[in-house]
Amino acid sequence: MWTEKALVIASSNAGKVSEFKRLFLELSLTVTSQNELGIKTPKETGLSFVENSLLKARHASRLSGMPALADDSGLVVPALDGAPGLFSARYAGVKASAQENLKKLLMDMIGFSGIERQAHYVCALILVKYPEDPDPLVAIGTWHGRILEASRGQGGFGYDPIFLPSGQTLTAAELAPEVKNKISHRGTALTKLFGQMH
Repeated sequence: MWTEKALVIASSNAGKVSEFKRLFLELSLTVTSQNELGIKTPKETGLSFVENSLLKARHASRLSGMPALADDSGLVVPALDGAPGLFSARYAGVKASAQENLKKLLMDMIGFSGIERQAHYVCALILVKYPEDPDPLVAIGTWHGRILEASRGQGGFGYDPIFLPSGQTLTAAELAPEVKNKISHRGTALTKLFGQMH
């Protein structure tokens, strides 16, 4: 049973932070982003979403003295050997914008069709009560779909304008936020995490 009243979100991504703040309203938890506390993201040296997420959660908890929730997520395209994967946020380079990353992916997929355009988002959420928590809560969510050949929609962030979720006619960037939050990789992972907190 989760009894803490406040936690820090170990992310500097404004889009992710605002999604989390919305989703945590129902738990009556006070949520602060690491940016508000002047905490910088550590180097992501893990070889998986889970490893990177744990690294970020422990770092934020250590520097804030609070429980910390970290998310490591990205887009996996099997036809590209899992790319952009762990490098989703810096696919076109360390300082690349979301638009530059998206353009690189579209370029890399020219000539791909059918099953080759399948992709899925992965979100690994980790919640630690304290920096050395030996039993962190871990929840993984996935969201399957395919990569379109051109952008559609102004919402979301990252690769959302070119990601068409399975069973949907709207891209992740065209979905209403409340719909996206329910069915996305992050929404699914958070639902699993909430189940472990009760």
